[in-house]
Amino acid sequence: MTAILLLSCADQNGLVAKISNFISENNGNIVDLDEHVDSDQNMFFIRVAWRMNGFKIEKKDIYSKFQPLAEKFNAKWEINFTEQKPKLAIFVSKYDHALQEILWRNKFGEFNTEIVAIISNHPDLMGLSETYNIPFYHFPITKETKAEQEQREIELLKKMDIDLIVLARYMQILSANFVSQFPNKIINIHHSFLPAFMGGNPYKQAFERGVKMIGATSHFVTNDLDEGPIIAQDIIRITHKDSVKELVRKGRDLERLVLAKALHCFLEHRVLVHKGKTIVFE
Repeated sequence: MTAILLLSCADQNGLVAKISNFISENNGNIVDLDEHVDSDQNMFFIRVAWRMNGFKIEKKDIYSKFQPLAEKFNAKWEINFTEQKPKLAIFVSKYDHALQEILWRNKFGEFNTEIVAIISNHPDLMGLSETYNIPFYHFPITKETKAEQEQREIELLKKMDIDLIVLARYMQILSANFVSQFPNKIINIHHSFLPAFMGGNPYKQAFERGVKMIGATSHFVTNDLDEGPIIAQDIIRITHKDSVKELVRKGRDLERLVLAKALHCFLEHRVLVHKGKTIVFE
């Protein structure tokens, strides 16, 4: 089992040494350490992973033993363990490419997660969920029923103690109430290289502007549409010969891969959020 510390605080002398000493003095073997200093904001960020084999502090006591050191730094921090599998719910509408990618990769053990639910506003992908033996929940949504249905979804997600929600081309805008229930716990895939072409029909927007590349962006969901902290992005070049249909076809490949990358980073506890931006330790 491996323990992973994510920590952020104001930059100050000796931070890496003090954190490393805490681990080494308790017989921990550091297997990965990555840190970053934002000089403009005078902020320090670090991810440290160490083996728990032979560690002097029991897992249940690590939080209380590390807390006095973190308080000296006035730090925001969390410690996770690789034996714990975060619970994941996937929201989807009718497009299945991003969902298929996640299910396929998870089947072959790429993600350290337990997918406990597929939730949709349409019944179309119920068969796919049955193929992977994952419970499927259908919540039809109209303008009149949106608030009521979202409340039912929230109650279900909290009952299942969900750690992360992935919007795998879920074609609904979540309400402020929904988003507030899961801060920095909702990941979306947007089919453009944000901040370009926000909102609907980004491929059509890109075609009409005659761009020479298109992209995909995975980001945390906030109340500002398509403006949440970005986790992963990628691009592909196009030409004047490509129709909107070709842009959509090429873009779907990017969407699958970018969302998978963002999900992988989150599940490996490699993402820190600070003031609308992310630090991603790769």
